[in-house]
Amino acid sequence: MSLIERIAGFVGYEKRAAVTDPSWAALAPNIGWLQGLSARASENLSTVLACVNSISTALAYVPVIVYRRDNDGNRVEVTTHPLSRIVRAGANGQMTWPDFLEHLVASTLLNGNGLAVIDWSGNGQLSGFRFAPWSFVTVSELSSGRLAYDVSDGRGNTRRYLEGEVIHLRDRTDDGKIGRSRLSRAAETVDAVHAANTHARAFLNNGASPSGVLETDNKLSPEAATQIAASWKNRHAGAANAGSTPILEEGLKWKVSQINPEDAELLETRRFGVEEIARLFQIPPPIVGDYTHNTFTNSAQAGLWFATFCLSPWARKIEAEFLRSVLSGPYEMELDLSGFLRGDPETRWNTYKIAIETGVLDANEIRQIEGWNPRKKTTNEA
Repeated sequence: MSLIERIAGFVGYEKRAAVTDPSWAALAPNIGWLQGLSARASENLSTVLACVNSISTALAYVPVIVYRRDNDGNRVEVTTHPLSRIVRAGANGQMTWPDFLEHLVASTLLNGNGLAVIDWSGNGQLSGFRFAPWSFVTVSELSSGRLAYDVSDGRGNTRRYLEGEVIHLRDRTDDGKIGRSRLSRAAETVDAVHAANTHARAFLNNGASPSGVLETDNKLSPEAATQIAASWKNRHAGAANAGSTPILEEGLKWKVSQINPEDAELLETRRFGVEEIARLFQIPPPIVGDYTHNTFTNSAQAGLWFATFCLSPWARKIEAEFLRSVLSGPYEMELDLSGFLRGDPETRWNTYKIAIETGVLDANEIRQIEGWNPRKKTTNEA
């Protein structure tokens, strides 16, 4: 390290990590992709968009509850906490809480990182959150090892925030600091799905008919060959010209030189691509609209699987990040996924019946689980 670097580190200037570190390299939108497919461009793949929407929207609309631990370790719901007010009134003047959380989770799924600035009032009380698009964020490592976030407002102005001033939700990291998108980890898989879609689009754009070659026994000059190729493309290429009847002159003959999409199993390849992308996000295919292997008997299990193995880990990540960056003391936050985990009505109510008979729950506790007010006691019951 040079003398200048040591002096800069002493006064607190950042030390940027080496770009060879894959987690830091993931900050650049195109690094790690086989053909430069960025996180934003990947949403052109319908399955990626469906997976991101399914997870982020589901987590955004579940109830958020703030608890306080009493001296006995019991949790008591606190509706007057500033975070509870933000959940009800909105993260800021432009975004409701569902909008805010949906943006934060979607950014994390696509980029491996989601960032939000924490707003505090003049008296030090939590007042809201501002979502920061990850493409507007530059992350630096200070000499102390802490992270600094330079956030642009898109108008040429940049402001620096330190850890504790932002919420940084991240996917699995390689260094414990910067998340790495699962899309970049499985770039070959995503690129293969993208290639299959590109091939299908090109097939349709060329009139949904096999390509081939024009043959002739006559010798053609370069100018004549170019003119024939251009004329053929103008008359017969493209979906609008599908089914048009070619008229061949000068002894030209048409010879098919490419197998058709059925022989190439293009449809099967694209269908398998849906399963591949869903696997990356740990989502059952029926959740993103693939009902190939779905039946009425396993649809409920798909929803339960989605909640247990996909939503629950993400909910835990969000709760832990808010506990680390926002909440203090005896307070904690919970994303209530019980609505996803209740199962079908018959199974749920049979479970409640067993719980009452064994003394695990009473009627009012079950009503609370279902979101109902406690049943008032009658005079006789009193």
